[in-house]
Amino acid sequence: MLQTVWVSSPGSWALQESGCHHQSKKKSWKCRFVRTIIRHPCRRHAPKSSRKARMLRKIQICLCFCFVSGILYEISLLSGCVFSYLPMAQQYLTPEQVLNLGKSIIFLETTERLEPPPLVSCSVESAARIYQDRPIILFMRGLTNETALDLNTSYAAFSLLSSMKNVFIFPLQMETVFQETPLLQWYNQVVPEQEKNWVHVSSDASRLALIWKYGGIYMDTDVISIRPIPQESFLAAQKSRFSSNGIFGFPARHKFVWDCMENFVLKYNGNIWGNQGPFLMTRMLKTLCNLTDFQGTEDHSCQNISFLNPQRFYPIPYPAWSRYYQVWDKSPNFNHSYALHLWNFMNRNRKVVVAGSNTLAEKLYKTYCPTTYEDLIQNAKHRDVPGPED
Repeated sequence: MLQTVWVSSPGSWALQESGCHHQSKKKSWKCRFVRTIIRHPCRRHAPKSSRKARMLRKIQICLCFCFVSGILYEISLLSGCVFSYLPMAQQYLTPEQVLNLGKSIIFLETTERLEPPPLVSCSVESAARIYQDRPIILFMRGLTNETALDLNTSYAAFSLLSSMKNVFIFPLQMETVFQETPLLQWYNQVVPEQEKNWVHVSSDASRLALIWKYGGIYMDTDVISIRPIPQESFLAAQKSRFSSNGIFGFPARHKFVWDCMENFVLKYNGNIWGNQGPFLMTRMLKTLCNLTDFQGTEDHSCQNISFLNPQRFYPIPYPAWSRYYQVWDKSPNFNHSYALHLWNFMNRNRKVVVAGSNTLAEKLYKTYCPTTYEDLIQNAKHRDVPGPED
């Protein structure tokens, strides 16, 4: 039976139903339900106590309706259905709500810059394309709740990334991140202005706390994803017997990550680059495993932690980092890799991807972050257009 609801006059609702009449003594349950929802109760002369009872029943129905709606919403989030109507809903979700979806891919920007450069954009976009059923989160230190409201209109890269249905950009609030971890006491005592490597150290700490609390995969912002990582608990070997902390993944509340946070505080030395990063991961892994050299492309495993072959993320080692920005006679296929680390820390001369250069990095952009690449081309065209003063 079809029902129609329309506005008959300002401030009032009218209900038309072929089988529901105001004058009938016996109302159908559909009539009562619809009138409850639109707050237009059927008129009836009844004792005051009876009206109170009906009002209580209406309140109960409304509460049940809200409760069921909430459950359905949570189920839709957990099932990945949330990505079907984002990005409209992105601005209304908190970091905790997104992280609690599980299996997030997390990126960190611990400088104060607000415009992600092309490599950062490419890293996030490639992850969003490879892991379409998982939340991709970029935490930015320079972002505040106030500036977050105006991202799309202020910065081109934000518009590019936020247009992707599973990408979220949030402020990085370290004190909140470190709550309920061994790192909070360290954070309250340290003086960032006096730290030689604060950008790196704060990033090392934040990634540990976030993965311990929520689980998922952490990636540096110079990592281009090319295929999914199948392992859930893993560390990435940068070379034999040495672990990187630029890519790692664990379930929430994993003991190894907690032990790393405790060691971070116990052995803290901010003057030594990497002491709280790759050196921390390596020394903690050595307490569990007898590390040996890799032979071929096999992975190692110890205490249910996969120690992934250097080919998985570092097929081009850091001494040869500049090869990403060179032209190859024949481009490598990276068949044994899940992602590629482009060693931006080594890129002190700030080599960049140039449209039409035919470098390996340009080919990677074209394949794995085409939207970023297209934006890069458009920006290059705008720079080449002469202005009025020319």
